[in-house]
Amino acid sequence: MASHEILLMAPNTDLQQKVVAEPIDPVELNAWKRGFTPQAEIWNGRLAMLGLSIGMATLLIVRMFNNAA
Repeated sequence: MASHEILLMAPNTDLQQKVVAEPIDPVELNAWKRGFTPQAEIWNGRLAMLGLSIGMATLLIVRMFNNAA
């Protein structure tokens, strides 16, 4: 099975339906788009992790220098 194929199974039956998802171009995926799009969700996650990392680093640095004084 290829990485872009998804098998869906109907409950309580032996029927299977094959859904093929086409791969998305990386340039399209990284595009800066507004609205509820997959690209906006990717950028939202990236910026959230950046903010979390900066906040944790700031907290760590402040506590290190506060305890030294």
